[in-house]
Amino acid sequence: MIESIAATSSLLGHSLILGHYIRNVTFKKIPILKVVKAQAMELAKEPNLYREKDRFLDSFDVQKPVSWPPKNKADNPSLHNPLARQEQMGCGWLGAIFEWEGVLIEDNPDHEKQSWLALSQEEGKSAPPAFMLTRIEGMKPKQAISEVLCWSRDQIQVKRMASRKEEIHRALRGGVYRFRDGSREFVDVLTRHKIPMALVSTHSRKNLEEAIGAIGIQGVFNVVVTGEDVHRGKPDPEMFAYAGQLLQFIPERCIVFGNSNLTVEAAHDAKMKCVAVASKHPVYELTAADLVVRWLDELTIVDLKNLADIELTEFGLTPELEMEVEEEDDGHPPPSTAVDDGFW
Repeated sequence: MIESIAATSSLLGHSLILGHYIRNVTFKKIPILKVVKAQAMELAKEPNLYREKDRFLDSFDVQKPVSWPPKNKADNPSLHNPLARQEQMGCGWLGAIFEWEGVLIEDNPDHEKQSWLALSQEEGKSAPPAFMLTRIEGMKPKQAISEVLCWSRDQIQVKRMASRKEEIHRALRGGVYRFRDGSREFVDVLTRHKIPMALVSTHSRKNLEEAIGAIGIQGVFNVVVTGEDVHRGKPDPEMFAYAGQLLQFIPERCIVFGNSNLTVEAAHDAKMKCVAVASKHPVYELTAADLVVRWLDELTIVDLKNLADIELTEFGLTPELEMEVEEEDDGHPPPSTAVDDGFW
């Protein structure tokens, strides 16, 4: 009892001293007690800032979008015509990029191999093996000579040998060019629908223009890109990316037509869709392409529009996800579900 009275007296003494101190000390007429009370109230508010809605979103790891819907990649605000601007954002607004040999015209793969073998004999080099000829398929001649075959590092010699290889290849063809079945009809369909087209080839511009004139399709292609216009050929995507820039299309709206896996690789690296033509490779070897056909006239404008439709992926949606949502929302049991009707 005596100890309790002593403790109470000590506590009262400290309280009186603290009260006297608080009454006499102020900072610019603001009592210390009010400052401490305000700080305590702020600290008490912090745990309540975690709202129930935020906790629900965080539990599912959902990031709230900054703006919705996001900006359309194909939109061009500089267009003053609203109809042209709307058409540009539609999936019908697309560009076609064609390779030349084996896609539009008939190609003899032996001519390419024979030209390299003849050049190696003229230059006194070892004949390139079959796997190396496959590796340099579709490359620029300069790139193949200096980087793969390693015949020379001198740019003058590399240019001379590349030019000679083009002469041998042109001589082997004999100036004969013929459309592949269905290619001319498909080009005519794209022309009627006013779809811009580009022609891409690793051959020189002189040889390519000569071939275009011989086959009679001058003025059909809006853009012609040759090996002289770019630094590297396939599998580098530079040629296709440059053709898309000249056509003034975003890569997602460009469709490349080729006949090899190197073309498929280069087109996908350029973020473009690819249609593979099985002219020298079987269909099962070209399954990496978005579509595989034997002849170009198997394609329709609807097929091209489906390839150029980027709206779903652009807004972060995919057809598979939409199907899953529909199946989850369906309240009916699946057909294979057994129902107990009470008779058994």
